[in-house]
Amino acid sequence: MEPLLVFPDPPAAELAQTLDLGGYPWKAATSADAADRVEPEDGWAGAVVAGTEDPDGAFALCRALRKRDLPLEPVLLLLHPAQLAHLDLRDDLFDDFCLVPVRPGELETRLKHLFWRTGQGTRPELIEYGDLMLNLETYQAAIAGRPLDLTYMEYELLKFLSSHPGKVFTRETLLSRVWGYDYYGGARTVDVHVRRLRAKLGEERASLITTVRSVGYRFGESRWGA
Repeated sequence: MEPLLVFPDPPAAELAQTLDLGGYPWKAATSADAADRVEPEDGWAGAVVAGTEDPDGAFALCRALRKRDLPLEPVLLLLHPAQLAHLDLRDDLFDDFCLVPVRPGELETRLKHLFWRTGQGTRPELIEYGDLMLNLETYQAAIAGRPLDLTYMEYELLKFLSSHPGKVFTRETLLSRVWGYDYYGGARTVDVHVRRLRAKLGEERASLITTVRSVGYRFGESRWGA
């Protein structure tokens, strides 16, 4: 997908992190003129404009985006709750708004809805299970917006398991499907990586990967609720 225009430059750290984890490419700009200078050849996919630190600059940018020959959409506006009282006077300048501090799940949901509604851009390829998210394009993983520091093989194992929720895999099957048929390590390799994954998922979510006695491992809930 084409990048999102983000205001201001630099954006708040939590906003940048949320966009990165969601797989949304972006470029930041300080004004409409700056946005024109860095605009990609194929245009912007949309804009995320924070009106918290510089509201006049934010609304000036929104106004300029709406006055283009082809008005840019979608435009998502980020605001403090105290700014809501005057929002109805400018509701033609944006497509949706989100309150700060930014909650990664809400921002992701609003962006998905805006892209679906306007038909602009495409969503990156993700695997989602509850609040676990894996971005297959950037090889990033996060729990409730918190990045997981995974090795390559830990990521590959988590990706494979989360792609097949509820299904049980033997250690031998995991070795061949994740490590490859030419891997000569023993089944203990799987146990070690599962143990490390559980630790990184945290105590509350370690049970996402369940040991099925005398068989192997299952990710998520069984279809039979066991």
